Amino acid sequence: MKTNIAVAAAIATVLTIGVADVAEAKKKKEKCYGISPAGQNDCGNLAGTHSCAGQSTVDNDIGEWKLVEAGTCKELGGYDKKEAKKIWKQMQKKAS
Repeated sequence: MKTNIAVAAAIATVLTIGVADVAEAKKKKEKCYGISPAGQNDCGNLAGTHSCAGQSTVDNDIGEWKLVEAGTCKELGGYDKKEAKKIWKQMQKKAS
């Protein structure tokens, strides 16, 4: 009888973890620019100099982004694409 209870508890635990993972995966995400550490961006940048994850070379580069839970980007100190693009263009003007 104790074995049945232990097996049932183990199965319940596995199912609970699976449901939590599905719930986490279903949360809406958004691109957040300017928060990724070097080498930890999620994909291509605003400058178009690369198109793959993990290729950023500077911490918190305004042109690099990470996916974050929707609604948390500002809290993390980041910018949406429109804001990031505006800042990036201003930086390009200053550099030239």
